[in-house]
Amino acid sequence: MSEKHTRKIRSDGEQSRERLLQAAMRLFAAQGFNATSTREIALAAGANVAAIAYYFGDKAGLYRAALTDFMPPPERNIAQFDQPGFTLRQVLQGYYAQLLAPMMEGDTAQLRLRMWLREVLEPTGTWQNEIDNGIRPEFEALAAVLARHLQVPVDDEVRRLVHAVGALGAHLMVSMDIVAAVTPQLMAAPNALQEWIPRLVGYAEAIVAAEQEKRRKGEG
Repeated sequence: MSEKHTRKIRSDGEQSRERLLQAAMRLFAAQGFNATSTREIALAAGANVAAIAYYFGDKAGLYRAALTDFMPPPERNIAQFDQPGFTLRQVLQGYYAQLLAPMMEGDTAQLRLRMWLREVLEPTGTWQNEIDNGIRPEFEALAAVLARHLQVPVDDEVRRLVHAVGALGAHLMVSMDIVAAVTPQLMAAPNALQEWIPRLVGYAEAIVAAEQEKRRKGEG
């Protein structure tokens, strides 16, 4: 088999897999996991049902891929905000940049968001796996970084601080439709989410400074 022919087969296979993923995201987002059949997905993708088994194993494998394929490993995300010598501002810039990056993919990002919301309401186990293997390591990494900047051990107050810092970005992710409806001018520009990052950094710096001041005064 020629190298050119091998590349063509690989390219066709990648396109077929991508069509299945896109069709699956649309249907899972609209109907949920249980109400969506592999036959529907294959028909929407213009593919054979057997292709789902070939590329993903089964419907559950396709569902996991549709939810998580786009997500970089936690180590890569952590590296964006946990580097020796980073100032607090650099830490927060890196943190929000990686947090919001998946939402900067237009319609695909919205489909994935709807899938995640459905997963929270109709859990299949994929969400718990993501918490254990993605969200938790990133949470603990940010807690360690903020504790270093505060020069304190990682305690429950630091963990509350991480939740507060994360909530600023999570609100945009989960409630982007509401933000766009209430304040459309803040989401109208093509790079609107990118413009939010320095603002979130400023707000988070204020939260960290408030925690630092509370500790300085010895307040509980």
